[in-house]
Amino acid sequence: MDLLSIKWTINLLFCCLFVGVGCNSVDKKIYVHLNYTVPCVRLLNASHQIGCQSSLSGDVGVLHVLESEENLDWVLRTGPNPPYTVILESSLFTRSIMMKLKNGSSRVAGVAVVAPNTNPAENFSPHTTCPNENTGVYTENYDPALAHCNVTVWNPQGNGLSYEEFDFPIFSLKDDNDTQVIRQCYLDHNRPMNGSAPQYPLCAMQLYSHMSAVTDTATCMRRNDINFSISPEMVCDPLGDYNVWASTKPINNTAKGHKMWESVVIAAARLDSRSFFFDIAPGADSGVSGFVTLLAAAHALRNATQEAQPNRTILYTFFQGETFDYIGSSRMVYDMENKNFAVDLDNVHSVLEIGQVGLRTDSKLWLHSDPVSRRNGSVNDEVRKLINNLHSAATGLNFTLQEPNVSQPLPPSSFQRFLRARPIPGIVIEDHQSSFNNRFYESMYDNAEYLKISYPPNLTPEEQLEFVTDTAKALTEVATMVARALYKQAGGADGQLININADPKIVTQMLYGFLVRSNNAWFQQMIPSDLMSHLKDNPTNFYVGVAQQSSEPTLLVQHLLANFTGSTINITQENCQSQREDENDKESKHLYYYMWVQGAAPPNSTKREGFCVRSTVRLSKALSPAFDPLREFTSKDYSTWTESRWKTIKGRIFLVASHELEMLTLGVGVGVLLTSLLLTYFMSSKADILFSSGREPTNATY
Repeated sequence: MDLLSIKWTINLLFCCLFVGVGCNSVDKKIYVHLNYTVPCVRLLNASHQIGCQSSLSGDVGVLHVLESEENLDWVLRTGPNPPYTVILESSLFTRSIMMKLKNGSSRVAGVAVVAPNTNPAENFSPHTTCPNENTGVYTENYDPALAHCNVTVWNPQGNGLSYEEFDFPIFSLKDDNDTQVIRQCYLDHNRPMNGSAPQYPLCAMQLYSHMSAVTDTATCMRRNDINFSISPEMVCDPLGDYNVWASTKPINNTAKGHKMWESVVIAAARLDSRSFFFDIAPGADSGVSGFVTLLAAAHALRNATQEAQPNRTILYTFFQGETFDYIGSSRMVYDMENKNFAVDLDNVHSVLEIGQVGLRTDSKLWLHSDPVSRRNGSVNDEVRKLINNLHSAATGLNFTLQEPNVSQPLPPSSFQRFLRARPIPGIVIEDHQSSFNNRFYESMYDNAEYLKISYPPNLTPEEQLEFVTDTAKALTEVATMVARALYKQAGGADGQLININADPKIVTQMLYGFLVRSNNAWFQQMIPSDLMSHLKDNPTNFYVGVAQQSSEPTLLVQHLLANFTGSTINITQENCQSQREDENDKESKHLYYYMWVQGAAPPNSTKREGFCVRSTVRLSKALSPAFDPLREFTSKDYSTWTESRWKTIKGRIFLVASHELEMLTLGVGVGVLLTSLLLTYFMSSKADILFSSGREPTNATY
């Protein structure tokens, strides 16, 4: 028995004999708990499950740092101490290696991927090559030749890892002190020397990420429903959140359905993204570049639309859950069709969507349209007008607009869900002609670094917040073009276009807030005090999450849009929070939404000067109709994605003894137990003899 094992045994016995004395210190001596771990979690849809999970008590494996793909043989065949927990550098986190580990899962207890501090040189996208292929407009009923990316493979880098199922836990580790401890533990105890197996004790890792849901969405929702206890144990939740929308003219939100006098131009962008690991979804190009551009365009249009309101209303829409089969856009279209939204599809004149616009090459942006609906003459005419308005709006800016081949279908976009309902004129603006420019689509590397958001050295966080980057300048020009085109598409006068310009400072502050650090002075001014806890000292996570409450991205976009498009009104905080302008006002809340925000603190003061913002910003459900109201959990028309629930997510490392020592320890323990039972029985049966004392005679006198 080695000295370390003897020491642990003595400590454990001491802890057991004297309850509460030294137990915490024993835990600290045995385990090193990992501080920053992000797991791959289990997701389910109508047909199957994907993702990862551990056993109920966590999976334990001997640590093995994989140095190359050739080194896999030690894990899968020759290593004498399975199962193994494999530590992967990011360059080895490939489909080839992961599928080999999956196929040899009987010898694999888990995988930990070390997230690098800088992006890799290689391409990496764990998404599919054809995103949302089964829920877009191109199906067997709508030009089958264009379905399933038959014409254009949009994400050729996609390796599909995010849609595989692994029966062992997979965690992401930050490259920090914890990772150094793991590497050192491996070098000291586990690394084979000269081809010989390492000697005990060995360094091991235990990963906890047990998932409650199994099989598919219909199964897990049925199990949710049959639990009749007072505190039901739910096993999964539908993915979803809230869409954010606002209009340039107030629309009565309580009067649902068609409005005879209303014609709207929808300006759309998506809010969400994802990666293999659920809590690391920066979505810099895939999501942020588009919705930041639309927010900046909305800000640029505020004065123009208030001074000279165009004939049509511009409806800004920010959709949540688009990564998972268009949750947000399909819900809004469903509500429009069923007269459960402020306007319906008959009110929609046209759609302009801003997609990935952060990585344009050769100063080009591409205007994508649907070749099928354009076979209709009236639709084609409106699309041509929208394209002409975009070209006119881009005059004098430092990029050019081009159209792809007329036979090319639309890229994955929210606009496709509108086209599934009816032929509506529309354009999707992208930075790519055919396949994505984004080499890290839906991965943890689609981040600020990839979007070339960098700052001079020695700047403080608040100085970085104000520093206008080249990326911010480029997106500002796109936002200017979008704002001018929307104004003209809505029927605004050409003479106003020259006065519509996006603000580069606003754009750079948004990029910093979403991609670098949301807990900054500018974001703090825009929100109520009770939302301060949502601000973080790290980039925002754009994974949609489950439909229980508004996520951080939704709340931030809601308040930014309100500040950008609304107006400050001089009323009390009480009236503002009660959704009224004065004591007698009972109607304005149907047209406007009021929010009391913190504001900035004056110089030499710590007390903020709050104020009330009145705007047309609203939230609407981004929950798939398959869950509410249809409850069709096997639907082929709507998203059926759910997320499993879990109780514990954690990881820790420790030293393990040999199997022989474990058996010896067990044997000694059993021996001590039997001996103590025999001793207790003997002492109990002979108590009269062992513990008797001589009695005095009854007639004793004193």
